[in-house]
Amino acid sequence: MRRAFVRSAESLGTTVAGPEAWGWHGRTLSSRVEHVGRGACWLRLLSAPQDKAAGKLWEGSRQAAALFDGHIRKPLLYDTMEFTQDSHAYQAELHQYIGEPVVSPSPVLRTALDPPTAWWDSLRSDLEHVNSVATGRVAVRQEWVDRSVPRFLDMPAPRITEWATAHGDLHTANLTDATPYLLDWEGFGLAPVGYDAAMLLAYSLLVPTFANQVRDTFPVLKTEPGRIAQIIVITELLQSASRGDHPELVAALRHLAADLS
Repeated sequence: MRRAFVRSAESLGTTVAGPEAWGWHGRTLSSRVEHVGRGACWLRLLSAPQDKAAGKLWEGSRQAAALFDGHIRKPLLYDTMEFTQDSHAYQAELHQYIGEPVVSPSPVLRTALDPPTAWWDSLRSDLEHVNSVATGRVAVRQEWVDRSVPRFLDMPAPRITEWATAHGDLHTANLTDATPYLLDWEGFGLAPVGYDAAMLLAYSLLVPTFANQVRDTFPVLKTEPGRIAQIIVITELLQSASRGDHPELVAALRHLAADLS
């Protein structure tokens, strides 16, 4: 990954100017770089085995840029390149550099905070725009819901009847603390109405004051579609926890599921 990152930086006319930032399970490597014409930028390198370098996650950043750049608060995508090396495929993405820090270093929020009303208004406005944009990409499938909800929650799978385009991975590690900018768009696509709000809520359950602000900002969570979205998100995070990710959330997720059942 490091060799491929250096190759990407040079090919895109940049020099590395910041510390490494590794993504989930080492699948991505990013850093601040300096571009000869644009100045500070963010270079993100995505890797996959050569025979799996396709599909939703591989194409997500470029497709999100085509739909959303300039319309909502997200980093602009300036350039991309792809190459193969050592039986792996790599995709390098040169993004606008956002100087403000993310709200939380981890998807799971652990520290109390109280963003201003303008922060919440901006987030709600951007997500409303995202919801309104048509896409053929799918972030959540009914077939997965039918299999997974009974397995992880021991309840019948809900039927999704209302769909909307969603960011697909909304949590405080993908939101900056001042504007906010929405980061990491590779997983966007059609999902149950209220999905992004449900995801932000689920990852915030360890900080009840922030979780309540999520509920106040997104009234959809109090509706039947919002209840369904929460059940689906809880199932996703319980499945993830069964593989070792964020086990500290499990008790809170099960408590919320009991309230929703």
